[in-house]
Amino acid sequence: MLRGLILDFGGVLAGPGAEADALWAMVAELRGRGVRTAILSNDPGGSGPGARALRRLGSGRMVDEVVLSGDIRVAKPDPGSYLLVAQRLALEPSHCVFVDDLVVNVRGAAAVGMVGVHHVVPRAMREELAVLFNIGEASEDADGMEGGASL
Repeated sequence: MLRGLILDFGGVLAGPGAEADALWAMVAELRGRGVRTAILSNDPGGSGPGARALRRLGSGRMVDEVVLSGDIRVAKPDPGSYLLVAQRLALEPSHCVFVDDLVVNVRGAAAVGMVGVHHVVPRAMREELAVLFNIGEASEDADGMEGGASL
């Protein structure tokens, strides 16, 4: 059973074509369903303005946890980064979905047992998450035809 969603920040939640509003809405829906959420970023951490802004997204504001590689001194795709964020979410890695725009990072997450989703096209990534977390399941009418569900 999938109970955790871990997202990269740059390239997934921010950057050209990120469609962040739609993804944040999905994150909020999942959190409302009890899914634990986190950002795992290779940000250098420390006291810089970027790190401070990312940390403000945590503690239940937008996600449950924010883990910055500069703060933990281990970066994706090192297995320790994925294991640490799963631990902070109090979940087994196999109960987590990890989303990143870099294949090497998705492979790193999969190597520790997480479900990896490679983010290329925002809508396709959201559709994949909808399938994995059973969001907006299509309903069937009396004729067995599928009804559409929007994301």
